[in-house]
Amino acid sequence: MGRPAAFRLEPVLKVRRAAEQAAERAAAEAAAAAREAERRADEQAAALAARVPPASAPAHVFLAAMVSSAAAAADVRAARATAQASAEHAGLLRARWTAAAQETRALEKLRERHLLALRAAEASAEERAVDDLVTRRHAVRTGGNGEEEPWTG
Repeated sequence: MGRPAAFRLEPVLKVRRAAEQAAERAAAEAAAAAREAERRADEQAAALAARVPPASAPAHVFLAAMVSSAAAAADVRAARATAQASAEHAGLLRARWTAAAQETRALEKLRERHLLALRAAEASAEERAVDDLVTRRHAVRTGGNGEEEPWTG
């Protein structure tokens, strides 16, 4: 038999695998960034909740504390918005990774089918070769006239 036919999509499969790995890394990094943003937002919210306005302080101290708390609340809202945006971005990258993985799997299935077809073709060729040998041997034994010679062993 000759050299087996190469899978023509092998370079494409390699590129797809590399793209899938890159998408996986990007999704993991985005998920880590989203978790970190959520952690920071939780820390800021906890710090805001722990603030207690002074009970008996001059008006300007009370006013400064309230302005500071309002600014901290705005920071918490911004941190929550950032965490939400990070989570959405991580979801998008996870979806891209899933799509890349599906494309890779599709090409891998094509490659498997190609290999199965090659094996089937090889088995068929081997079977034909055996059939040809048996047919030739039979033709030689019968002298080509279709009748077998008796065994004289």
